[in-house]
Amino acid sequence: MSENNSNENNDLLNALNSIDTVNVGDVVKGEVLAVDDDKQVIVGIEGTGVEGVVPQKELAAKPVDDIKDVVKVGDKLDLVVISKIGNDKEGGSYLLSVRRLEARKIWDDIQKEYEAGKTITAPVTQVVKGGLVVDAGVRGFVPASMASDHFVEDLNQFKGETLEFKIVEIEPSENRLILSHRAILETQKAAKREEIMATIKAGDVVEGTVARLTNFGAFVDLGGVDGLVHVSEIAYERVEKPSDVLKTGDKVKVKVLSVDPEKDRISLSIKQTLPEPWDGIEDKAPEGAVLEGTVKRLTSFGAFVEVFPGVEGLVHISQIAHEHIATPNDVLKTGQKVQVKVLEVHPDAHRLALSIKALQEKPASSEAAPAPKTDSKPAQTQTSSDDDDDAGFITLGDIIGDQLKNNDSDSND
Repeated sequence: MSENNSNENNDLLNALNSIDTVNVGDVVKGEVLAVDDDKQVIVGIEGTGVEGVVPQKELAAKPVDDIKDVVKVGDKLDLVVISKIGNDKEGGSYLLSVRRLEARKIWDDIQKEYEAGKTITAPVTQVVKGGLVVDAGVRGFVPASMASDHFVEDLNQFKGETLEFKIVEIEPSENRLILSHRAILETQKAAKREEIMATIKAGDVVEGTVARLTNFGAFVDLGGVDGLVHVSEIAYERVEKPSDVLKTGDKVKVKVLSVDPEKDRISLSIKQTLPEPWDGIEDKAPEGAVLEGTVKRLTSFGAFVEVFPGVEGLVHISQIAHEHIATPNDVLKTGQKVQVKVLEVHPDAHRLALSIKALQEKPASSEAAPAPKTDSKPAQTQTSSDDDDDAGFITLGDIIGDQLKNNDSDSND
């Protein structure tokens, strides 16, 4: 064999040895050679001497309408080998993909974010049974229970929204990416709660939003932490049910009564931000004034009548009617509207003495006998009177006298 032939053979062997083998999963570089009639891109795989095919759907992560908008002859592409087409005898080629290589890079990036404890931001593209589909470069799924920190009846409100998510589970080999928006909201609320609990103090007056109503009160959102307004602190007047005067979403002004960071509790009051109902009562209900009120409570000794929100006065049993009644229940009932006359006003003690009978005509048959006279000045005790102009007092001597009479009677017996 001549020396020239030997050199040629060596060059051929070296060239053959320099050709890399191609395996499924390899990342290769290819040069665009042509676009065939089936809208497939034909590429030459560098360093191999073989060709590969890139179907139109594998050219990009998003659908491609016109291949010419994406590639042209001579372009160099990074590709991943999907599978082999044909066999070696037939001069087989390879099925290649740009899209899957991009997805692989995205999975790698998401994996790094997950390991670093970072979050991702992505748009919600679909609402499906059981949750949300998001486009994180790859398909991500948000279970319905992880879409929010509270129950959401209609998940369609999230469609088109770009939200922040915590990566809950990632498995690239199975194209599984589970995300949670609820975890983000809970973290944000926890941070806000700590901030509020550290700064808010008893006596502060702040604004909030009614978040929930219960039988015992209203929970008000102060911007990340809820405080409780007990039913007794909603208004000065008696409130049977919070839902009678409040509804979810109402904006309210509240006063902070107490803060307990250890129990994560804040007690609030709405009524203490309102004008005190007894302020100026001597002007609103002067002696002699006639007012309309509502019977709120009945007792053995009289009826409490509310004449202004949070302002109740007592109609003593002796001031209910001219005729004798055994109990207030004989003529009145709770919730009844009545006309009353103001007999006395004691602003500091928050007391009003009222009369119903003072507004009624006195029957002729109820004329009372004149009270017995006494030489000593009596100690005065308020009791019933037949007329609102009468003093309405009995003497201490009368009381002692009655007792002595009873004692003498008992001795004679």
